[in-house]
Amino acid sequence: MSVKIRLSRVGAKNTPIYRVVAVDSKKKRDGEYLDNLGTYDAIHSQFVQFHADRIDKWVAKGAILSDSVKRLYRLYKRTHGVTKA
Repeated sequence: MSVKIRLSRVGAKNTPIYRVVAVDSKKKRDGEYLDNLGTYDAIHSQFVQFHADRIDKWVAKGAILSDSVKRLYRLYKRTHGVTKA
């Protein structure tokens, strides 16, 4: 099973909110996921919650980050001063 970390849309019409999720690469975008790793509010460009430590654990197990999640991860590290241990 190939695991990817990608965005899943959960917001209402015209108010996008995205979950950062670890999911089997063959599942649908908004389908069943393995782990909820955070929430991003696209309208206000802010993180509601973000679990960088759990993302690091999934990446260590071989999960692949999507391009949009890579961008959000870099933004989170830059704004919150997170350094990799």
